[in-house]
Amino acid sequence: MGSNSPPTLHFAIFPFLSQGHIIPLLHLSRLLHLRSAAVTIFTTASNSPPIRAALSDTKISVVDLPFPQNTPGVPPGVENTQNLLYESSFVPFANSTKLMQKSFESALENLHPPLSCIISDSFLGFTLQSANKFSVPRFGFFGMGAFSSTMYETLGREKPHSASADLDEAFPMPGFPGIMLTRNDFDPPFNAAAPEGPYVDFMKEQMAALAKSDGLIVNTFYEMERSYVDCWDQKIGPKMYCIGPLCSAAPPPRTAAAHFRFLDEKLAEGKPVLYVAFGTQAEVSPEQLREIAIGLERSEVSFLWVLKAETVEFLTDFEIRVRERGIVVRGWVDQVEALKHEGVRGFLSHCGWNSVLEGIAGGVPILAMPFMAEQHLNARLVAEELGVGIRAMPRGGSVRGLVAAEEVERAVRELMGGERGAEARRRMLELGEAARGAVVEGGSSVRALDLLIDEMRLRTDILPRV
Repeated sequence: MGSNSPPTLHFAIFPFLSQGHIIPLLHLSRLLHLRSAAVTIFTTASNSPPIRAALSDTKISVVDLPFPQNTPGVPPGVENTQNLLYESSFVPFANSTKLMQKSFESALENLHPPLSCIISDSFLGFTLQSANKFSVPRFGFFGMGAFSSTMYETLGREKPHSASADLDEAFPMPGFPGIMLTRNDFDPPFNAAAPEGPYVDFMKEQMAALAKSDGLIVNTFYEMERSYVDCWDQKIGPKMYCIGPLCSAAPPPRTAAAHFRFLDEKLAEGKPVLYVAFGTQAEVSPEQLREIAIGLERSEVSFLWVLKAETVEFLTDFEIRVRERGIVVRGWVDQVEALKHEGVRGFLSHCGWNSVLEGIAGGVPILAMPFMAEQHLNARLVAEELGVGIRAMPRGGSVRGLVAAEEVERAVRELMGGERGAEARRRMLELGEAARGAVVEGGSSVRALDLLIDEMRLRTDILPRV
């Protein structure tokens, strides 16, 4: 090779500018780094500080690219979707990332060692052009699981919902006997018979780029979503590389947060705790928050409720009334560590995919309360297909709408102390064990990642590791 040391693979990783997309790709960067690959993360200035802090114990490089300015429809200074005030701003924001292509490619030219591969969030379809320009492979990354990804693609291709006028009318999914879904399980506008509009156009563009990519990296493990992975590989493509749960690569916390003392105290008292969190992206209305608070109070269950930083007035009196058995934390909590705590026995969740995987990795059964994106499908997977949780259902029989306080109370009691909750806990413990097995040496996710790395080594004439 003309050098005393063997050449090193260099992965460029470009997450979409959204917390739920960034976090798993930071975990993936750690796994690649541990396998002696060079890794460079690409982001923007306002997203950079927490990324650099999260990777400060590694030699992973972080490159800040300028975020496009004065883009119509994008609020000034916003560089992360969690700061978008209106849903209508998402497509202009997502489309604006295409303007980063030139600066991205300029940075790629200066990488050392030279670029070997691009791993890009699938929302950044322009990176396929960059990969072709540099003659390197491009792998897409999905923040969704295999079940939801396959259901969305099947819906778009087979259109099993085309004869359903009612949003809540159940229809069978072709190729999956026993799976009945409704149009309300899919986010609009994709649940229409002939979806159209800017968001549809954006996603078609991204999926076209994915179809021409070298593979799709998914934060899941094969044993959990086997039939959906097989369907994707055989009928859709490109090949899925299942390398999760990626949260297993999260570093241990450096300091113990104060709220963990609450979990320790409840564990010592023999009182199981329900962990409640709805992620960074889902907008939960004040009306829904009120119903959740009333249901939690009536349930008489101990709980740790994580809220976004903003204050909701009616919660002040609520916190006083429940202070002996529940606390509300405003701001960030290390969710991976919280769900590993022995005292946490249930997880009331919006069913964002990262949260689902973190619940599974912790072996904690899930009470599903979805709000947006593919969360309704994730809730179906959790409660119906895997049986590792139960569902809190809205009024009126639909899967969408307000979940009343009495339903929150019923579902919390059932999860934490009922027969269905006990069965979900039993199944979750089994699935959690399988998740941990997937990420140890010889496990399916480790084998999938090593296969990807070895394929890259062969393409770049670097000998596979021994």
